[in-house]
Amino acid sequence: MESPITFGLIVTLLLVLRSNLAQSRSSINDCDFPAIFNFGDSNSDTGGLSAAFRPVPPPYGETFFGAPAGRNSDGRLIIDFLAESLGLPHVSAYLDSVGTNFSHGANFATAGSTVRPPNFTISQFGVSPVSLDVQFVQFSEFLTRSQIVRKRGGVFEGLLPQEDYFSRALYTFDIGQNDLTYGYKLNMTTDQVKAYVPDVLAQFSKVVRDVYANGGRSFWIHNTGPLGCLSYTLVVLFPLSTSQLDKFGCSVPHNEAAQYYNTKLKEVVAQLRKDLPSASITYVDVYSLKHTLFTQPKKLGFKKALVACCGHGGKYNFNNTERCGSTKLVNGKEVIIAKSCKKPSVRVLWDGIHYTEAANKWIFDQILNDNSFLDPPIPLKMACQRATSN
Repeated sequence: MESPITFGLIVTLLLVLRSNLAQSRSSINDCDFPAIFNFGDSNSDTGGLSAAFRPVPPPYGETFFGAPAGRNSDGRLIIDFLAESLGLPHVSAYLDSVGTNFSHGANFATAGSTVRPPNFTISQFGVSPVSLDVQFVQFSEFLTRSQIVRKRGGVFEGLLPQEDYFSRALYTFDIGQNDLTYGYKLNMTTDQVKAYVPDVLAQFSKVVRDVYANGGRSFWIHNTGPLGCLSYTLVVLFPLSTSQLDKFGCSVPHNEAAQYYNTKLKEVVAQLRKDLPSASITYVDVYSLKHTLFTQPKKLGFKKALVACCGHGGKYNFNNTERCGSTKLVNGKEVIIAKSCKKPSVRVLWDGIHYTEAANKWIFDQILNDNSFLDPPIPLKMACQRATSN
């Protein structure tokens, strides 16, 4: 018969082993991202363009911030919900010099940004001069200078990221939509737009590689949304027949261009995984999620999916010369003529181009809770783990 001492020893060893395995599993799963560095356009701009060129007016920001907060929405963006889910503060815009805190990352995105450097000014085409290559230069400068300044101590130490944060951070990308609309603004056909997508993505790939060369290891890359379902597209970019609208009212050729871009982007991501051996790269299918908001709005608690919440006039409540927040003088007083709808919480599009906070939250909740929209299907908090994509 086995002695009680031997049995007790075995039990103790098993408990220790179980504890060690649990701790090991926890350490593997928990990436503990200390910072976020974001590159993108208006879908993730938290105040860059607003600080550098033109502030977003009321009623932008009304739902969450109570006032304009540099975001093209009535409230929070997907990047805000992402930061919150990681226990981090909202990511401050790099170009915003007032009251900003970069201790947990920086946001280099600006509304109107493209991957490729634009050939026109912001006043001509609404395209930001802060293209993706410029955003990388800003990141590179920030990486170097933040550590020099942080060593001064005092307030600087609390406002700038620690050196090791750069290698442990999550690098997020949400850009490409404006590269597509840019071609349509030049009266290009969908085939002509698709023809330059490989060049756009070659430049995108270069920036990801450059970030990797500067120590970035965890990448979170959004594809582009259904361009053909935006009020802006249907009013400004769609001088075509209604036969080119699908049964949901979206423009077929514009969505086709977005889907082509996403197919090629996924191929680029696959190649990046092969070429960057220490990188963990997650491809996030926001197109499918955003598209669902237009195809099943009632089921999801939304209504008037194609109609802007904030705007002025027309079938889609969108007027390109009187966009959300536009004002005019009435009896010597400036009044807002492009106002917010009564319940942004049940609307998909905020201003005809960008999404409401409610839509952004729904999209992020699906990303967080359904790994099928992620490639590889690894949860956000495990996005530092390198895995083989199917």
